[in-house]
Amino acid sequence: MTDAELAAHLAEVAGKILIQVRESGMFEGKSLGKAGDETANQFLCHALTQQRPEDGLLSEESKDTAERLAKSRVWIVDPVDGTREYGEARSDWAVHVALCVDSKPETGAVALPGLDMVLRTDAPIDVPAAADAPRMVVSRTRPAKEAVAVAEAIGAELVPMGSAGAKAMAVVRGEAEIYLHTGGQYEWDSAAPAAVALAHGMHASRIDGSPLTYNQADTYMPDLLICRPEWAERVLAEVAKLDRA
Repeated sequence: MTDAELAAHLAEVAGKILIQVRESGMFEGKSLGKAGDETANQFLCHALTQQRPEDGLLSEESKDTAERLAKSRVWIVDPVDGTREYGEARSDWAVHVALCVDSKPETGAVALPGLDMVLRTDAPIDVPAAADAPRMVVSRTRPAKEAVAVAEAIGAELVPMGSAGAKAMAVVRGEAEIYLHTGGQYEWDSAAPAAVALAHGMHASRIDGSPLTYNQADTYMPDLLICRPEWAERVLAEVAKLDRA
């Protein structure tokens, strides 16, 4: 398999495993999220170690080591992005599998198992036309004040949604024009979504406009902008105004 085919296959299979774990009826509440995370993580990490033994690996659910820092090719995975939504049997959760090359999100896939869908870098979908008035996806439980302020400034409708991957893919799928995040994330939250968004012609950057860089010693990546390219300049300008205020 090519790297992109491998990423898509692993994301899809991990998603099916997660649904089977949930439908087994053996777990509920927090124990369901824990069981799903651990089971999907074991599959993804073992499969990547088997299929790409020379590459580095970073997963939210595995102990990080410095070994990956010397590698130019590093897989970054999030077995369950949106554990709460997964446990509630919602559709807005995801599985992330990305390959970053020289710190750039080159290849990847985001599975949306609740929608029986995998979005991937090697097979872009047709992106629907943008809405006349912009829509901005935000956290359904704690919308960031910066996102709310920017939405007010540009006249955007707020669309509450679960996981980071689901929000980013909502932009790719034409359900929103903008995903602006300022509430704190890690590399595994955005690597695969950024790779897929970029492959679909979207803008993806930090909120100061700088590039997204991965495989860093410190995996904390507190902010992110994924949006239609025509909205990037305006949104970045509004964020900069907030910083100066």
